[in-house]
Formats: sequence, structure tokens, C-alpha cells
Amino acid sequence: MRLPQWAGALAVKAALFITVMCCALAAMLGALVHVSVTHQTVGEARDLALSRLADATEAYEAGDPLLPGAGLDPEELPGPLRDLALSGRRGTMVADHRGSPTMWAAGPADGGRALAVAVDYSQQARTIDGLDRAIVWSSALAIGATLLVGAFAVTRVTRRLHATARVARRISAGDLDARVHDRRAGDPGRPQDEVGAVAAALDSMAGSLQGKLLAEQRFTADVAHELRTPLTGLHAAAELLPPGRPTELVRDRVAALRTLTEDLLEISRLDTGRERLELDSEELGALARRVVRASGTDTEVRVVRDARVETDRRRLERVLGNLVANGHRHGRAPVVLTVDGPVVTVRDHGDGYPGYLVAHGPQRFRTEGGARGHGLGLTIALGQAEVLGARLDFGNAPDGGALATLTLPRTAPPRTAPPRGAHPDHG
Repeated sequence: MRLPQWAGALAVKAALFITVMCCALAAMLGALVHVSVTHQTVGEARDLALSRLADATEAYEAGDPLLPGAGLDPEELPGPLRDLALSGRRGTMVADHRGSPTMWAAGPADGGRALAVAVDYSQQARTIDGLDRAIVWSSALAIGATLLVGAFAVTRVTRRLHATARVARRISAGDLDARVHDRRAGDPGRPQDEVGAVAAALDSMAGSLQGKLLAEQRFTADVAHELRTPLTGLHAAAELLPPGRPTELVRDRVAALRTLTEDLLEISRLDTGRERLELDSEELGALARRVVRASGTDTEVRVVRDARVETDRRRLERVLGNLVANGHRHGRAPVVLTVDGPVVTVRDHGDGYPGYLVAHGPQRFRTEGGARGHGLGLTIALGQAEVLGARLDFGNAPDGGALATLTLPRTAPPRTAPPRGAHPDHG
């Protein structure tokens, strides 16, 4: 049976702790009550038996008939008590007599004999048994009630903790609008507890993080927009330069700078999370071949199993084009694009993706091993894949080479893009 989410390790440990403590407390109190009542009951029965033994001794010494329940050397007298009486001492002992508990009292008599008295002890035994049953039942009820109340109190705390954890996971997935909004933390009139303090700190951290990221996004977008106008002028001026090696270098650098600016603008639009899809029905095999032709590269296209999907053709072409270009730029031939149903893979035969990229995904402006580029191509591919509702995974093939796997959703994604970092369910 699957436990609910709130019944995690903390709730289980708290329930076990409460149960153990309740059992220990009930056992201790029950033992104290049992010992006290038993001691009092046995003491009263012993006093009564010794009193009757004293009366029987007086009657025996006076030559009078013995009282009922008294006798000399009765056969039912327990052996230890008989030995005690024959040694010249008096004592008492509880034993069964004719199927019922009996309090025996015995003492020495003339002629090396034992004078004994039997007192019915069944009522006292029933009292002690009833007390023990009452202790057990009351302890069980007390443990159950305490466990229910404790579990209710603990699960209220664990639910709040799980709600805080869910919000933290949403924030880490890219939903910067997520907040806990804990009622205790938001009400200054209520006493603040540790869970409320954690929730308030998480909300404050999310707000600060959101503000800084939005400022960074605005800065990136503003810089890219401001660079567009002078770059357009530079491009036009470069076209007017006379042919030659210096002109080619200028044009190449201007083109690279224009590409970088357009990439920054595209990343800024993706970061807003407000991209809209233009869905259409596309055959993946034909689309993959168009992407390879447009790239002008020697990329092999393998269609294992073609599929028709509802997607945004322009964005999907952008994702596959960036993956193919990255394979040729940073890997080695042959570069193979494979279509297998809704799964598209792009593999090269180079040194593979760096460890940080496989573990954490592409990072802007980070490259390793002297690789050329700014790390924006794969970042854009990942962002566009998220807009498409697809999953893009980066790994390395067992026999070498980088392997990017794009898994398209089985159903058409919503026309409005999800927040950056939020991965939709692929069923």
C-alpha cells in the first residue's frame, strides 16, 4: 500500500516515537498501579489470615474446637509453608485450594505439628485481574488517542513542509512566480514557528531571485537591442569595403557579432516564458531532411520509424539545426540524425559533451577544452524544446561521441509556452 506524500520519514518517526513513549508511560503507570493495589490487597488478606491463625492457636492451646478453615497438618497445606511452620516460624502463602485461590497462614503447634488456616482469596484475585484488564484497556485507549492527536499535529507540520518543498522544486524548475504563502508567516498576530520562518525565507529568496533574474534578462535584451542598430550600420559599411583579406575578416567578425546579438535576443524572448506556438502537422522524416539541406553539412539522416507530430515547424527546425551545427562544430564526422517515431537523436563521433553539460545542461558563455563558440546554440535548443513541450537530453554514446536526444510529446503542446525550466508530462 502506497503511503500518501505527507506520510514521509518525519511523520513515521514521530508516530513511532509517540507510540513508544506512550507504551513506556502506560507500562510504567500500569506497573505502579498494579504493584500498589496488589501489595495492599495481599497485605489485607495476609493480616486477615494471620489474625485467624492467632485465634486458632488460642483455641488449640485452650483445648477448644478449631474454627472452620483451621486444622492440624492439613493435606492441602503447601510444602514450603509446612516446612516453615515445622521450623517454629509463622508465615503466609497464596496457593490453589480446591480450584480456587486461597491465602494460607501456618504456625508451629505442640508435638512438632503445623497449625494452618485457609482464607478464601478468590475475591481479591478477581479484583487484581479486573484491575489488570482495566489497566491494559485504558492504556490501549490512551495510546490510540494520543497517537491520533499526535499524528494529526505532526501531519499538519509535515504537510506544510511538503508544500514548502513543492514550491522550492517549482522554483528550481524555473517557475519564479511560485510562492508558499504560509498563513502563519503572513499573519503577524499569530505566533511564528520554524516552518513558517522557513516558508517566509523561501518566499523572500524567490522574490529576490526573481528580481535579479528579471533585471538580468532586461539588461541582456536591452544590450542586444542597442547593438542591433550599430551592427546594421557596420554590416552595410563592410559591404562597401574593397575586396581583400582585411575586408573578409571584417565581414566575418561583423557576421559573428550579428549572430551573437540575434542569439541573445532569442534567449531573452525564451526567458520571458511567453512564446506562442504555431502548431501544424509535420512529418519528422521530411523535416529532418530539410534541416540537413539547410545546414549545408554532410549529415546522414536515418529514418527508422517515421512519425507525424503536432508541433511548431520553425522552432523544431531551430532545435535540430542547432544540434546538427554543434555536432559539426565541436564533434567529428560522421554526424547522424536519426528519427525513430517521436524521438530524434543527433550524434557525432567526437570527444563527447563535457561532464558539466551532461550533468547540468548547457550553460551560457561556457565552453571547455578550447572549443569555439559562446555556448548559446545548445541553450537556445534547450529553450525552444521546452517551448515545444519536448524533452532534450544530452549524453555521450558508449562507444564515444556526443548524443542529443529530443523526445517530442505524444499530444499537441499548449499554444502558450510553459515557464522556462518547467518540463511538461510526456505521458
